[in-house]
Amino acid sequence: MSELTYLHGKPLSTADLRTENSDFLVDEILPFLPTGEGEHHMLHIRKEGLNTADVARMLSSFAGVHPKEVTFAGQKDKNAITTQWFGVRIPGKETPLWQSLNSEQLTVLSSSRHSKKLRTGALAGNRFTLTLRALSDVEDLVKRIELVKQTGVPNYFGEQRFGHDGKNLIFGRQMLAGKKVKDRNKRSMYLSAVRSNLFNQMVSTRLAEQGSQALEGDCVMLSGSKSYFVAESWDETLLERLAQKDIQLSAPLWGRGQALSQGAALAFEARVAQDFSSDCEGLEQAGLTQERRTLFLEPQNLSYEVEGDVVILKFALPSGCFATSLLRELAQYEDVNEREYRQRREQAQNEKGQSEQGQSEQNDRGGHA
Repeated sequence: MSELTYLHGKPLSTADLRTENSDFLVDEILPFLPTGEGEHHMLHIRKEGLNTADVARMLSSFAGVHPKEVTFAGQKDKNAITTQWFGVRIPGKETPLWQSLNSEQLTVLSSSRHSKKLRTGALAGNRFTLTLRALSDVEDLVKRIELVKQTGVPNYFGEQRFGHDGKNLIFGRQMLAGKKVKDRNKRSMYLSAVRSNLFNQMVSTRLAEQGSQALEGDCVMLSGSKSYFVAESWDETLLERLAQKDIQLSAPLWGRGQALSQGAALAFEARVAQDFSSDCEGLEQAGLTQERRTLFLEPQNLSYEVEGDVVILKFALPSGCFATSLLRELAQYEDVNEREYRQRREQAQNEKGQSEQGQSEQNDRGGHA
């Protein structure tokens, strides 16, 4: 992520993120309320130290249903305190005593029946409360917050999409090159990583070359909607709508089918795509179709509190957007939890290497005896 273009230049301040799980709070926002009737049980759960798949397995086992009957709208981090919704389909059965699942790591906040299945992406967005510690330049960060309120940030997919050390992208490219992956969830995750990386590269290159300027033939999206149209030329009316944020610039989520942009915008996207031709061809062959995603991300209700070298940020983001894409425009942050994970992994690898070396030496001594 560090090599991607910044909208306001690289931040001056350094900071620590996720020193504690409570430094990363996320609450899902549903666009509907459970109906109170139906075979689907909607569970609002607070968790810490568990990932979404962990909770889904617990619910499946507890309810005695097949894992496919447990659904969720979005993935949430393990090393954080998050609230999220799960759906459990239990046709013709009594309501389980969901609160008996409660533990130090998991709390069932509420449960209600619902008439429809909870599907992936069925979110209005997420609310965040994030704490940055050990800031080296609070003044620079505060100045950038005010800029972000006016202009937003590049709508990059965050590093979570690509896994530790970018392995999801690596495995995705291997899969597109012919490596078999049986697990459907992993296939989806790997494809998403390849597609997301291509989007990030499109956005980064465009910002580096054009900044936030519009291009002739841009595919623009109506704010708060997935509807779009092509701006064949930019007149005063369209430029005013862009300035008022009634419409937004977009970049491609790659797939098969005719490109949605035209003119200069199409020429630019085609040129960038040439550098990733294998990824593009693989995504097309995998059956994905052309879609669009907004170029910029505007956090909602962004506020902050300063306590010495600590800043607490509060904001909301639409579904599918990443808090880390906002944070990277504010400070050069280091995820403390990720750093500790790397240290543990390196220590384990060193211990394994020493053990193998010791065994090899022992075998050599035995061979010479």
